[in-house]
Amino acid sequence: MMSGMYIQQAEADLRQYVALLKQWQKAINLVSPSTLDDVWNRHIMDSAQLYSFIPSESTSLVDMGSGAGFPGMVLAILNKANQGGLKDIYLIESDTKKCLFLREVARQLSVPVTVLNQRLETVSGISADVVTARALASFEQLLKWGKSFITPQTTCLFLKGENVESELSPCPISCHIEKINSITNKKSFIIKATEIIYD
Repeated sequence: MMSGMYIQQAEADLRQYVALLKQWQKAINLVSPSTLDDVWNRHIMDSAQLYSFIPSESTSLVDMGSGAGFPGMVLAILNKANQGGLKDIYLIESDTKKCLFLREVARQLSVPVTVLNQRLETVSGISADVVTARALASFEQLLKWGKSFITPQTTCLFLKGENVESELSPCPISCHIEKINSITNKKSFIIKATEIIYD
């Protein structure tokens, strides 16, 4: 279970982030409108629960398909507030308008992140200790997209829904998988994948 301490340290920044999200949502579709009333649980807490699974020695994180910043921006805010060890945080998003939003959040909150307006398959020259993703693609597809920056030492943390079991077997890419219950939705899971080896 994630300690509330992480959230407490970052609460002011997270509240400002939510305010910016609601402000920008009027102009561009950042999240599903039906989730706005429960944004704290559906998006912030759902993303924040990954923070306690980041290995303490990690210095680099890649968030795949960041969208409005879940989970990558939330993790970057927590890392900053708790003086975490992540030095290089990359938010990769192909939608230009969402990238503008992410850069504005980073600017206003002074969160050190690099926002890359690219498709995942075009990213190169980055290696990641941690890779995250939420509501983006199947487990196998995520591993394929991350091939250029995932190594056997990388920890992947993917937020998944109730149908995750069908994605995990069979997976042609060799890896060690842990399925962890989500704290925000009893039907959802965190998939922690390590020891990933590509043929």
